[in-house]
Amino acid sequence: MTENNTPEKRDLSKILIDQGVLDNAGLERARKAQKELGQDLGDILVKLGIVSDEDRARALSSLHGLPMAKKDDYPSAPLFPGKLSKSFLKASRVMPLREEGEGVALAMVDPTNAYAVKAIGMLAGQPVVPYVGTEKDIDSALEVLYGDGRNTLDRIIADAGDDRLGDSEEDIERLKDLASEAPIVRLVNTLFRRAYEDRASDIHIEPSEGRLGVRFRIDGVMREVDSAPKRLAAAIVSRIKIMAHLNIAERRLAQDGRIRLRVRDQDIDMRVSTVPTLHGESVVLRLLEHNTVDLDFNILGFDQVTLDKLFRSLSQRHGIFLVTGPTGSGKTTTLYTALTHLNEPERKIITVEDPVEYQLQGVTQIQVNPDIGLTFGSVLRSIVRHDPDVIMIGEMRDLETAEIAVQSALTGHLVLSTLHTNDAAGAITRLLDMGVEDYLLTSTTNGVLGQRLVRALCKQCRAPFHAPDELIERMQLNRLAHGGPIELYQAVGCEVCAGSGYTGRVGIFEFLEINDEIRGLVLRHADTTVIHRAARQQGMVSMAEDGIVKALAGITTIEEVLRVTREN
Repeated sequence: MTENNTPEKRDLSKILIDQGVLDNAGLERARKAQKELGQDLGDILVKLGIVSDEDRARALSSLHGLPMAKKDDYPSAPLFPGKLSKSFLKASRVMPLREEGEGVALAMVDPTNAYAVKAIGMLAGQPVVPYVGTEKDIDSALEVLYGDGRNTLDRIIADAGDDRLGDSEEDIERLKDLASEAPIVRLVNTLFRRAYEDRASDIHIEPSEGRLGVRFRIDGVMREVDSAPKRLAAAIVSRIKIMAHLNIAERRLAQDGRIRLRVRDQDIDMRVSTVPTLHGESVVLRLLEHNTVDLDFNILGFDQVTLDKLFRSLSQRHGIFLVTGPTGSGKTTTLYTALTHLNEPERKIITVEDPVEYQLQGVTQIQVNPDIGLTFGSVLRSIVRHDPDVIMIGEMRDLETAEIAVQSALTGHLVLSTLHTNDAAGAITRLLDMGVEDYLLTSTTNGVLGQRLVRALCKQCRAPFHAPDELIERMQLNRLAHGGPIELYQAVGCEVCAGSGYTGRVGIFEFLEINDEIRGLVLRHADTTVIHRAARQQGMVSMAEDGIVKALAGITTIEEVLRVTREN
């Protein structure tokens, strides 16, 4: 694949589109970047985060009719020791797997690399049997086989020495030096790279009595990935705090910051939060990728009925539109998608956020900074004078913010915001509990969207099964299937999904329309259960029902739906 416009390139993009991992907009963006950089289209697609390393490998396997190299195909010891250099293998992005009857099995990121095939064939004195491998797997094998037998993290930890530090001023200065030394820098960067490669949304660094644990949140589920000696805890946390411009000498108070860096040519923002614990400082980092979020309602998982209700709410010239759900349920992404829908040249849109997670062209975005008095309340009072048509408030946290939002809605502005509640109906009682007057609430609220995220089934290994009669009756599957076949799917696990059975997440939703009956209940201060029941009687599809419909469509599993909705 050395020429940018070969038929293979066009075929590769077509296969990726057919597999559902690439759309025309993403392809066009990649081709523009390709013209500027002059690189292989497949590499561009991966570097931009448009398709994954695994997606490209599967497409190349299909395109060339070659088998995929699995993780357990990689050897435990190097083939042809002393004859192949690590630099050649890394530059060629290949790894010999084994000698077999037909020749040498060779994992290749680019199976059309004729030079690498010829070189390995001449060295081995036998034919080469190409396999398609992912760049991640080949790099990992290179680290283990052509290092000292340990993985990168083990080597870095060994290099870091045995520094033990206290709280004295001299120790703080030594800590600054240690946090800037190469082993600690490499260790932290390796954690960041692994989190990006594993599609983690969060990194959790958690000290305990004898170790420093590291866990990633992947597709909404925590997975332990590594641990480091407790002696390195202070240096690792200090390195992260230095990168986030936090005070490394302050270990008794919580701190918040932000890191921006590039990982595999992709810009990443990280929200950093530290808190003191019994055994040291715990750190959580939220990863936010630039230009890789699909701000499209259909991709997020909305069905047409819910979309119609949502668009009716957003089409109002004034009023409040709320998105509710717990932390990590995708509320902010939904708000940004709504802003993208509203973002037209004739509209003035201003956002007030903490922090600004994604940058939108044509939208004025403001990040609050309480340390200098730039709070949600103070910003909102000021921006009204900038004559916006649409105001997005990152979160309604207190009565002051809620009252300003209500006043803005009453004076002709469309206000979008989020609330932390379990369901859509809970937003009404939450605002009443804050102290918002009921008559103001009924006259300003257009609609409330409740949402959760469920893990999406891996399309490569999901397995259908016939639902047992007991489950059909208990989950009312006949009613939700609308006469269609009642077939569910289970998570199996394969190389593509790292054995989990799931890849990515999709939303499940419920939309509460504020009509006269709901307004009457609000004025009577009815509780959440009563409001939810009334909305259901008027045709609102609950989040659980939306999830079951997605399970019947093979998008997720019944177990996932129950996992995220059982508190309802």
